[in-house]
Amino acid sequence: MRLRPLLSFPLAAVLALPLAPPVRAQEAPPANASASDDADAAESAASKVPLAEIRRYVDVYNAVKQAYVDPVDDKKLMQSAIKGLLLDLDPHSEYLVKSDAQAFDEETSGAYDGIGVEVQPQPDGTIKVVSPIDGTPAARAGLKSGDIITAVDGKAVTSGSDDDNPLRGKPGSKVTLTLLRAGVAKPFDVTLARETIRVASVRGRMLEPGLGYIRVAAFQADTAADFEQTLDRLQAQSGGKLRGLVLDLRSNPGGLLVSAVQIADDLLDSGKIVSTRGRIAMSDSEFSATPGDRLHGAPLVVLVDAGSASAAEVLAGALSDNHRARVVGSRTFGKGSVQTLLPLDNGDSVKLTTARYYTPKGKSIQARGIEPDVVLHAGKDGAAALPAGYAEMLLPGHLHGDAEEAGSHAGEVLDGDAPIAAALGELKKQVAGAPAVARPKGKG
Repeated sequence: MRLRPLLSFPLAAVLALPLAPPVRAQEAPPANASASDDADAAESAASKVPLAEIRRYVDVYNAVKQAYVDPVDDKKLMQSAIKGLLLDLDPHSEYLVKSDAQAFDEETSGAYDGIGVEVQPQPDGTIKVVSPIDGTPAARAGLKSGDIITAVDGKAVTSGSDDDNPLRGKPGSKVTLTLLRAGVAKPFDVTLARETIRVASVRGRMLEPGLGYIRVAAFQADTAADFEQTLDRLQAQSGGKLRGLVLDLRSNPGGLLVSAVQIADDLLDSGKIVSTRGRIAMSDSEFSATPGDRLHGAPLVVLVDAGSASAAEVLAGALSDNHRARVVGSRTFGKGSVQTLLPLDNGDSVKLTTARYYTPKGKSIQARGIEPDVVLHAGKDGAAALPAGYAEMLLPGHLHGDAEEAGSHAGEVLDGDAPIAAALGELKKQVAGAPAVARPKGKG
C-alpha cells in the first residue's frame, strides 16, 4: 500500500524544516502603541499558541477522561486529537503512525512488501485506488483507478483502523479486498497474494521504426536515471536519433519532485520547469532547464489522464508551457500542492501541505489540472464514469486553486492501448510537420 499520489521534497530538506516556533503566551500591546506597532503585534500574535483554545481542549480532554461511559486510553485519545488538528486542513495533510511513515519513505526506493497499488485514504476511512502499479498483483487482479476498498479480509476499514497497514504483509500471504466500482451494482471481493514489489517505474519500446514509447509509472529516486537509460537505448535502436517519442504518464500518481524535474531537464534545452511557493522560505524554489536536449529536438507527445497527478502534472505542464510537447488525453487530477514529511521523536510523522507549485507560465494546477491539447475519451472498456470525488477539485476540504472552476470538470481514466494509438497518430502529425533539426550537444 502506497499512501501518496503526492509531490514531496527530499528527506534531507524535510529534516531541516522546523516544526513550530516556541510556545509563547499572548500579551496585550501597550496603550500608546502606534499603527506600525499594531501591525507588528498582529503578525507576532499569528505565530503564538492561542492559550484560551488550548485550555478549552484540556477541559474537554479532562471531561472525556473523567466522565465518558468507558475508560479511554490516553495515547489513543491524544492521537485522535492530533489527527483532528490536521483533519480540516486539506486531504493530503495527515498524521502517519510509524508504519505508515516508514511506508511513505520506502516507496521512493521502489521496493516493499504488498499488493502494488497507489491509494488515497478517504475521510470515512475507506481507501480509494489512485492507480494499480504496472506488473504487480493489484494490476494483474484488475484493480482500477477509482475503485473504493471498503474492507480487507472481511474487516471494514475505518478511520480508526490505523495501527497497521492492512494491504502490506509477508510475501506469499493472501489478502481479500472488498471493492466498490463505478458501474458495478454491488460490492465484490478480489483475492490477491502479496509480493515484494520492486517497481520498475520506467519501461520503453519502439512503436514504429524511429518512433519510441516510454511509460513512466511513478517518480522514484532512480526514475530519472532509468528514463535516461531507456531513452538512450531507444535512440540506439533508431540509429542514434529517434524521430519522435510518446511519453506515457497515464495514472502516474506523482512522487519525488526532483525526478520529474530531471526528466523535464532531459527534454528541454532551456526555460523554467516549475516553481513552488509557500509561507516559509524553504518552500519557495524555482527549477530551470540546463542546455542540451536528450531527444535532440524530435517531436514529443505526452499522454495523460485523470489519474496523472502531482509530479506527473509538473512534468506535463513544463513540457507544454515551453512548447516542447503536445499533451494528449484527458484533464489531469489537479493536485498542485507540495507535501513535506515532518518526523516526530516517537517515529510517527506529520505529512503537511507546505506549498503550491506553478508551471513555467505561472499557472497553478491546483484543483484544475492540465488541460490536454487533444482530448481523448474512454472507450467501452474504460472508466467512462468516475466515482464522485475522483479529482482534486471534488475532494472534500481540498486546497483551493487560483484558477479553480465551479462545478465538476473531472477527467477520465484512459486504460488500454487505444490512447497510445491516438497519441502515436498525433506524434506522426508532428513528425510530418517538423523541420529537420541538427543534432545538438546532448546532456550526459
